[in-house]
Amino acid sequence: MANVDISQLRKSYGHEEVIHGVDLSIKDGEFVSLIGASGCGKSTLLRMVAGLESVTSGTISLNGRTINDVAPKNRDIAMVFQNYALYPHLTVAENMGFSLKLRKVPPAQIRSEVESTAELLGLKPYLERYPKALSGGQRQRVAMGRAIVRKPQVFLFDEPLSNLDAKLRVQMRIEIKSLQRRLGTTSIYVTHDQMEAMTMSDRVVILNGGRVEQVGAPLDVYDNPANLFVATFIGSPAMNLLDGILVRDGDRAVAQIDGVEITVSASTAAPSGTRIVLGVRPEHLMVDAGNQGEGCLRFQVSLVEPTGAESHIYGRCGYTDMIVALSGRSLLSAGDTVQLSANKEQLHLFEKETGRRI
Repeated sequence: MANVDISQLRKSYGHEEVIHGVDLSIKDGEFVSLIGASGCGKSTLLRMVAGLESVTSGTISLNGRTINDVAPKNRDIAMVFQNYALYPHLTVAENMGFSLKLRKVPPAQIRSEVESTAELLGLKPYLERYPKALSGGQRQRVAMGRAIVRKPQVFLFDEPLSNLDAKLRVQMRIEIKSLQRRLGTTSIYVTHDQMEAMTMSDRVVILNGGRVEQVGAPLDVYDNPANLFVATFIGSPAMNLLDGILVRDGDRAVAQIDGVEITVSASTAAPSGTRIVLGVRPEHLMVDAGNQGEGCLRFQVSLVEPTGAESHIYGRCGYTDMIVALSGRSLLSAGDTVQLSANKEQLHLFEKETGRRI
């Protein structure tokens, strides 16, 4: 069992605070990703859990035991780094068994652990090779194997796929998630790549400026972003945002956008006259060149970007840049003017002033 609990965690460098009272509970066997833009504090938070950064205040607990002052080697936590951190003068087998050797584990047991882990990772044919004779993906497997042989209670991954090419990244993220499911080890994964976070995680933690903006299952966060930051950070292409005013008329609620009234959910908890931001994801917009009906926005196409399975249509509604994602191939071209509409159930409303979801 390995539950990780973080309570009111803060980190300061001198007078500058970079982690601001983070609270987070990670359950045994859970795969949780920390995601955010560069400089948001995700790697700092991970290194604090590992013991590589000191804690200014707050607590980090492993199975109810506070580990703030426990040395990294005694935390029973293994970390996989972005740059592999392999010893170039040691073979694959020696790299994988190095931590066990430091613990004075008998050589026969080290051999057994290394061979079983190498079998798990498909590294058995490479045990006598040196890192320079391996591909990037193989080196990352060795780094993972070195962590696995320790049989830690928690795995920490610090952007482990950043140095790999696009095809290998896809392959490795599948392998990491499959491996974690087989081992059942609690894992915390840091990445700036939302695709990695969305496809691999049981839950994602969205960080911004050292603060947690939202925690939840990937699709829950995608479907119900807590605020404007999360709405625009999660999703590619990003959510379209339009400024407007919320107007209530009896049981009906509409968002007034550039003179157009768009019906929204009447249960929206905001009074008439509230300045809002209307959000709609590119794939939830519908295009109809001949539609002049209620709730349609006039959209002028500036660029069509075919991606194969989808077409991304770039253009403007009034003074607002927007993106529409259409399945398949599009017959639209630059200069066309069409009408856009969306189902009210696919719209997101945020307070303009606070950015919070309404």
